[in-house]
This record gives sequence, C-alpha cells and structure tokens, in this order.
Amino acid sequence: MQTETSRTQTSLQACFQLSSPSPRIFVYCRLTLKRSRGNNEDDMKLTKSFLASSWWCCLIIQTLFCFAAQSSLFATAAAASSSSASNKDDDTIPTFDTSDSQQSASDYANYFSAYADLFHQKIMLTDHHRMTAYYNAIVQNRHVFKDKVVIDVGSGSGILAVWAAKAGARRVYAVEYTDMAKYAREVVRANGLEDVVMVIQGAVEDVTIPEEDWDRFDLQMEDGDVNSEEECHVNQPQSQSKVVDIIISEWMGYFLLRESMLDSVIRARDMFLKPKSGILLPSHATMLIAPIMNAYDHSVIVKEYKEGMVEWNDYLNNLKKQYGVDMSILTEDYDKEQRDYYLKSSHYVQLEDDVILAPPAVVKTLDLAVCTLEDAKGVGETAFSFDIESSEGGEGDDEINGFAGWFTVDFQTRTDEVGKKFGAKMKNPVHFSSSPEIGETHWGQQAFYFPSAIPIQRNSKVKIDGTMEMYRSKENARLYNVKFRYTIAAAVDGSNNLMDPVESVYNIP
Repeated sequence: MQTETSRTQTSLQACFQLSSPSPRIFVYCRLTLKRSRGNNEDDMKLTKSFLASSWWCCLIIQTLFCFAAQSSLFATAAAASSSSASNKDDDTIPTFDTSDSQQSASDYANYFSAYADLFHQKIMLTDHHRMTAYYNAIVQNRHVFKDKVVIDVGSGSGILAVWAAKAGARRVYAVEYTDMAKYAREVVRANGLEDVVMVIQGAVEDVTIPEEDWDRFDLQMEDGDVNSEEECHVNQPQSQSKVVDIIISEWMGYFLLRESMLDSVIRARDMFLKPKSGILLPSHATMLIAPIMNAYDHSVIVKEYKEGMVEWNDYLNNLKKQYGVDMSILTEDYDKEQRDYYLKSSHYVQLEDDVILAPPAVVKTLDLAVCTLEDAKGVGETAFSFDIESSEGGEGDDEINGFAGWFTVDFQTRTDEVGKKFGAKMKNPVHFSSSPEIGETHWGQQAFYFPSAIPIQRNSKVKIDGTMEMYRSKENARLYNVKFRYTIAAAVDGSNNLMDPVESVYNIP
C-alpha cells in the first residue's frame, strides 16, 4: 500500500514525465485529484495547488530541455509551421511529412517524447485489462502467428513483439519512433529473441524491409500481387513490400482517436500488409457515448471555474490597490481561458457503471482492414437518441450532467469480403472495452459536461435527441474537437421542451 509520501512522490514523478499536449500520463494527475476528494477541503486545495505547480514547472523544464536538445530545429519550428500552413490541410499529422525536419521535431516534442520514458510505459504495462486483451489475442491464437511475419507499430517497450515471437512468428519488426527503442532491444535480447525480433527506430512511414531478410526469412508476396518476387528484391518502393502477415499495434488514444496514431497503422497496412490474407490486431473498433449523472465531479469543475474568476477579481483589486495598475481590460480574455479549460474541454474520468443513464449509442465503427485515412480524421455528424427515466424510488434529485465517451476494440477474423475468404481465422477472438462497467483502465472515459445540470423530476422521463461530430483541431492535428447539438424534452413524445436547442463544442486535451 502506498504511503502519503510515496503518493506525493509518484504524483510529482508523473507530472515531470508530461509533455504538451499531455498524452495518457495525465491520468495520474486526475486520479490524484479524485482520490484527494475523500479528504478534507484543505487537503484537496493543497493537492490541487501542488499538481498545478508541478504541471507548470514540468512544462517549463521540458520546454527548456527540448530547446537545448534540438535548438537548431526549434529555432524556426514555429515559423515553419506558420509559413507552411497555407500549403497543408489543417488536419495533417506533421510526422507524416518527414521531409520537413522542423515539423517532425515539433511533433516529437509535443507528442512522442513522453513515450520515451519508462515511467510512462509502466503506466500502460500495469493496465491489467489492456495487457490481458493483447496477451490473449496473441497467445490464444498461436495458430495465426505460427511462422508468420509481423509488424508491431509503435512498439514501445516491445512487449507485443516479444509475445508475437513467443507465439511462433518467424520474423517480427518492432517499429518505435522514440528512444524507447533502445529499451525494447534490451528486452528482446534479455528474452533470447534477437534472432526473431528486429527493433527499428523510426517512423513506420519510413521503414523498409531489409533486403537480407527476403532470403533469410523466405519473405513471400501473395500470388497476383503487383510485382514478382525477383523484382521486389531490388530497388522497389516500400509500398510494394507487402510481405507482412500481421500488423499489431496499441494505437488507441482517449475516446479512441486522440493522438491520431491510427494514421500510422493505416499507412503501415497499405505499405506492408498482404492485402488478401493479412490481418490487423485489433481488427475492429467502436466509439460510444451515453448520458451520465456524475453530479459531484460536475459540481467540482463548475466550482473551480467560479472560484478561479473570484480569485482573478481579487487579484485585479489588489494589483490596482498596491501597484496602481488596472488590468481589468483582460477579464474577458481570462474568463475565456477559464471557460475553455473547465467548461469547454472534456474531462478524464473513471466512471462507475451506475452513472450511465441510458444504453450507449454507437457513433462510429472502424474495420481496420478497409478503413481510410479520411475515416481516421474523426466522426461525421451522427445522430443519437436517449430515453432517460428517473431512478426507482428516487427522491427527485436525479440529474443529467453531460455525456461520456469511450471505445471498444475487437481482435477477430476479418469481416470484409476479401478477408473473409483469404484471411487467417481467429479461433479465439478477444473483446476489449474501456467502458465504466469494465473497471479502471488507463484510458478511462471522456466526460463532456453540460454548462449546468439538467434535472430529472421524480417519476418522469427525459428524452435527448441530437447529433455528435468529431474533427481534428486546427491548432494540433493530434487533438480533436467534439461538437454536440441536442434538444432535451421532459416527455418521450417531446411535448415539453426543457430548453432551446443546444450546440456545444469541446476540445479533448
């Protein structure tokens, strides 16, 4: 059991592993705040103050570190990004334009760098639900991996590549962009698998199949593929090296798509995977939303926003009184910052199953064998409808606080027409979910809170009809915005509208 001191040390360590935009490690700051709520209010304020201070120190330190390590690139990264904006789509992932070293450096600092830390890897490796799903998908389907060629996209510590080799793969390429690749090599070597697993550091978009592997591992393209094997041995584009039987990757981010790693998996598929028989694991993905009643967390967020504005006004008064400077002209901008953070951003949550007020609605499904880069850009405007009843014997204090979003993935046989005929058969399919009913995962759920709670009267029904849309942020293509449009009626027939139609846009930080 952790002591209070060790909890503080762990929280501090977590904060100093962060980079902006903070990848999944940000969960530890949220969890620390959540756990502190069981203590008194002074303890909670102290914890919040500590985490906030650590967060800002972390950003400053990492910014200075990245500048020192890559000063020649960062000196012009912002200018390069601005000057090239007119020539690029807003939702371009910088790493994919590998000819632009400045964009790549910026993307590394903003996204990849945290994944080079063992502490960050440990968070994912200790997610029991995550680990069990991937382990079972591989080990319980050894017949699929036996004598096959595998690519692990975003290999991290290399554990999926190790499992694939232990399951009988004859060649595994573990592709990792960050310096975590050096640790993956050590893990592979420690497990005696260096003759099977090759760790390649770099973006999967830049990877080529080593020429010597063609003969050593008897690499074969499918009958009827673009070129003969003899032609593919020499000077052929990597897009024609479709000799991989299995692509495995843990690419999912918050609410499935955040971080935009799916793009790399799709590109790897189109470059390397055998089009008829090749499989991807996971093979399918689903995004879901549902209305929630999470009154305490919602009230804390609204309270923090209001307290922040009170503190701002106190600051303005003291500034003018003590130093004779009036900064009230900035109040509107400060309020926007606070609203964007507290009220117009989704929030990481670990929900209990009983806060879900209606069966979830599916807003997007992906078949990894056939989905496109366009599919990875987000969710088109998708309709949903929820019927919500007050709880039995309720005291009339039920309320709707917002929506929650999560995802599921499946490791199963291909379902597209070509794959059903030629693809390997997963005799032991595996299902993974980040839903509240499963328990805690490092993904958690994303909560999209309403500006104010919607009450549910005793023995009544409420109907929510609307649409959800998700698209990449213009400021950072690895992040997403989610737009909800909805109406809320107090009767299932819609005869008593509780409010005018609402449109809310949230960013997923």
